[in-house]
Amino acid sequence: MQLKLSNKKKTGAIVGLDIEAGSVAATEVRASGTAPVTASAIASLPPGTFHEGEVVEPDRLAASLKALFSHHKLSKQVRLGVANQRVVVRTVRLPAVEDPKELDAAVRFQAQEQIPMPLDQAVLEHQVVGGVPAEEGGLPQVDVMVVAARREMIASLVAPVREAGLQPVGIDLSAFGMIRALATDTAPATVEPGQAPPQAVLYCNFGDVTNLAVARGTSCLFTRTSHVGLEPIVADLGASFGLIPEHATQWMTYVGLERQPVELEGDPAILDGVRRALESGVSGLADELRLSLDYYGAQESALPVERIVLCGPGSAIDGLVSRMEAALDLPIEAARPAALNGLDDFSAARLTLPYGLALEH
Repeated sequence: MQLKLSNKKKTGAIVGLDIEAGSVAATEVRASGTAPVTASAIASLPPGTFHEGEVVEPDRLAASLKALFSHHKLSKQVRLGVANQRVVVRTVRLPAVEDPKELDAAVRFQAQEQIPMPLDQAVLEHQVVGGVPAEEGGLPQVDVMVVAARREMIASLVAPVREAGLQPVGIDLSAFGMIRALATDTAPATVEPGQAPPQAVLYCNFGDVTNLAVARGTSCLFTRTSHVGLEPIVADLGASFGLIPEHATQWMTYVGLERQPVELEGDPAILDGVRRALESGVSGLADELRLSLDYYGAQESALPVERIVLCGPGSAIDGLVSRMEAALDLPIEAARPAALNGLDDFSAARLTLPYGLALEH
């Protein structure tokens, strides 16, 4: 599922493009079934260009994108990821109907009640993600994920991309790209009578913001975006020690959560400050995941979550997985797509989400 953006024919290589406050990441794949990665690139962004998933300085972003794509000779056909508070995702349960027009009408009717924005100002898409069989005397039902995004927000994201000379051929929720990059179980999400409920996986992209998604196979059952991420940690380190965002990120990766600061070389004050910031950030992330699991588990259509899969630059921090496992009491792994093998762990972690965005839907 993707938000409507363009009907232009897509040929050749496609670039998945993920923009965060501190960096932009691009992964190029061929538009073929095997989807091998043909090129990739990561570049820092000037401070203040992008904040909490939205464009602040479009001219700076356009200039950075133009330079990145020119230097690395990337395809100009791009699929964009979006993740911010002006995207609303809801899962609704409706009577099963075969006519797509009838389903669309039912979805829009429900959306008027559950989507907190005027629908005439939104891009609205939906997809069936599961369902339940008919009970005695009743009708089968389907679970439908509804995605609504503010048109003005989408326009503000697309404009600098086009200004950079790029051709947006699609825009999608970043969470959906994350799932496509990492999910391997493609079994159907419908529960048959007599079967045990299938289990689900919580995917988490720990970046400048945090994208969370519960999925079974490639079917997304729940997703949300949280401001609990690396961006506030980087900002605190910048304010405390005068570090630019790129250097703050390097310090976080260097210090990690495994070794004690006294075992590392460097300014003791910075080492201790980075460790404290990381510990606070991991505690906040654990709380956010716990809250999201509780919220998802209270839904009528919720499936048991069996494990957590991490990606994004924060997942490359040493010791983060073990700290999270201890806090949440669930198996946790940091995963990277096989297509990104050969890259260093930080780069593979950062490029996972744009890789998923580049894949065919």
